[in-house]
Amino acid sequence: MRVIFCCVPQTGHITPLLPLAEAFSRRGDEVILASGNDATGAAASSGLSFRRICPEFGSWFEALRARTRGVPGDGLAPERVPGYFTPRLFGEIGLALTVDGLIALCRETEPALLVFDPYLFAAPLAAAATGSHPVLHGIGPAVDPAVMDLVSDAVSPVWREFGMDVPAAAGLYSGTNLTVCPPTLDPGSEGSDAGQPLRPAPLPLGDPAALPVAFVRPELPVVYLTMGTFSNTDLTLFRRILHALKDEPVNVLATVGRDNEPSALGRLPDNARVEQFIPQAHVLPHCSAVIHHAGAGTMFGVLAHGLPSVALPQSADNFDNARLMARSGAAHTLSPGEVTSESVRLAVRSVLDSPSYRRRAAKLAEEVAAMPSPDDVAASLAAARGH
Repeated sequence: MRVIFCCVPQTGHITPLLPLAEAFSRRGDEVILASGNDATGAAASSGLSFRRICPEFGSWFEALRARTRGVPGDGLAPERVPGYFTPRLFGEIGLALTVDGLIALCRETEPALLVFDPYLFAAPLAAAATGSHPVLHGIGPAVDPAVMDLVSDAVSPVWREFGMDVPAAAGLYSGTNLTVCPPTLDPGSEGSDAGQPLRPAPLPLGDPAALPVAFVRPELPVVYLTMGTFSNTDLTLFRRILHALKDEPVNVLATVGRDNEPSALGRLPDNARVEQFIPQAHVLPHCSAVIHHAGAGTMFGVLAHGLPSVALPQSADNFDNARLMARSGAAHTLSPGEVTSESVRLAVRSVLDSPSYRRRAAKLAEEVAAMPSPDDVAASLAAARGH
C-alpha cells in the first residue's frame, strides 16, 4: 500500500506525523513524506522517501510579509493570532504554494491514503481532485470553528478554480479524522463523532538513558526548561528564568535549540545546565516539572510522562494549548506580560509543592497511555482500505 504524508514544512508540523508514518513503514507499506525541503532531514532520519511539493517555510512567511508592509501579526493580541495567521499564511499563501505539487504527486503515485496535518489546506482539495482518501492527522486541539470559517472563505477561490465549491471547514473533515487530544485536555475530542484517537506521544521509556549532564546536588528535583524549535529565539527569557530559580532547591536543565549557543546565555547559576538539544524522551523521565512554551509536541510529551508544567505561551497555538492545560489542572500558565522573576519562582514552587498538579497530570498520562498506538492505528486504517 502506498501512503502519502503531507505537511507544512516546519518542525512543529512535521514531527507529530512521523510516528504514524514510521508505523506504516514498519508494516512494509510505501511511505512518502511530501513537504518543503525543511522536511528532508526528518524524512531521512525516519527512512522515508521525500518529495518536494512546496518552498521552504520561510518563503511562506516572506510572501505574507510582502503583502503587509510590516511584520505580519505585529501588535495583535494573543487571542487574535490564530484568526489572523491561519486563513492568511496557511490558507491563502500555503494552499497556493502547495496545491499544484501535491495534486501532481497524487496523480503520479495514486496513494491509498493521503495523510495531512490540519494546516496543510491543499490536502483536502488534492484529495477531492484526485480521488485519494484524505486522513486528517491532528497535531493538537482542533482548530476553532470560527477560524475555520475564515479559512474556508480564504481558500474558496482556489477550490472554484478546480470547479468545486469549498466544503465546510475547508474540507478538513471530509475523510478520516485522527484526534490526538486526551479527553480531559480537550473535552471536544471525546465521543464517536470526534474521530479515531491516536496516541500523540511515546510512552515513558522503561529504562531511560542517564542525563548527559551532572549537577552539583543531584539529589534535588530537576526542572526542565524548553521553548521548542520555533519560539526559542528570546534568550533574555531563558536568562530571566534561569536566574529566577538560582536560589531555589531545584536543578534546572535548559535546552535552547540547535540554532542557539548555550554560551550566549553568559554565566550560569550553579544549579543550571544548558545544552542545545537532548531528546525529550531522554530528559522527561528524570524531571519533576517542566517550564515550556505550550507547543503541541512538548505539551503532549510532558503529559505522557505525567509531569506538571509552568506554561509560558509565546506564539501560534501556544495560547490555546496553555489555556487547555491550565483548565485541566495540569499546568500553571503565565502570559507574556506576567513573566517576571518572582512570578516564575512562585509558579514553579506551586506546581512542585501542590499535589493537585501532579494528580491532574497523572490522570492525563493515563488517558494518553490508553489511546491506540501508531502501529494500532496504521493497521486499522489499512484494514479499512482493504489492505
